[in-house]
Amino acid sequence: MNSDYSHSTYCEPDSEGDCTTHFPYTVRVSRLEDVEQSAEILAESFHSRSGPMGYIYPLLRLGISEDLRNRVRSPSPHYVCLVAVETSNSSNPLKVAGTVEMGVRFRPGGVGSSDRSISASPRSHQQLYISNLAVKAIYRRQGIASALLQSCEQMALRWGCPHLYLHVLENNHQARRLYYRLGYRLHRIDWSWECWLFSKPRKLLLYKHLSAQPRAEVSAQERDRS
Repeated sequence: MNSDYSHSTYCEPDSEGDCTTHFPYTVRVSRLEDVEQSAEILAESFHSRSGPMGYIYPLLRLGISEDLRNRVRSPSPHYVCLVAVETSNSSNPLKVAGTVEMGVRFRPGGVGSSDRSISASPRSHQQLYISNLAVKAIYRRQGIASALLQSCEQMALRWGCPHLYLHVLENNHQARRLYYRLGYRLHRIDWSWECWLFSKPRKLLLYKHLSAQPRAEVSAQERDRS
């Protein structure tokens, strides 16, 4: 399987419709040598270094790195970690600009199901779920997140699954705008005891039905690369 998905200089328009400076990059399946850079991006995106959290930040980053390394090293049949890497003609190592993971997860009550295939029904106990989408700060607003999501959609269609799910915090308005622009819609609002006791933002489970047309386009692209 060819692990390189796209080479692009696409940039994402800002709120005024203008594009920021862009750079060429390739979206491909993650390799073990990408793990440290990806872990750093995830740690910086989801954990703060300020205040008391700064003392445990190195441990959090180490835990993220080891967990990701294990998933990349021994992936399940329907799991993938994708990275967007900067294309460079120099001898320097390629820089990881963003990362995303996609895999099968079980809905509550679905654990233990005897059906090991990915169901196309949104009511199935098994869902193809996108997680850990993150872009390094200096590469944001250049279309990297969109490219990673679109690559996940292409792979989902190759796996024969036309439905994708992901969570977003209700107060993450920038991410919500991105997902809604790409066709994701609200499927469910998830509550937790933290929402009630500590006024934490709720998690919104978004859902997207993928059309069959992108799948044909992917097949054409694969023929062109072969």
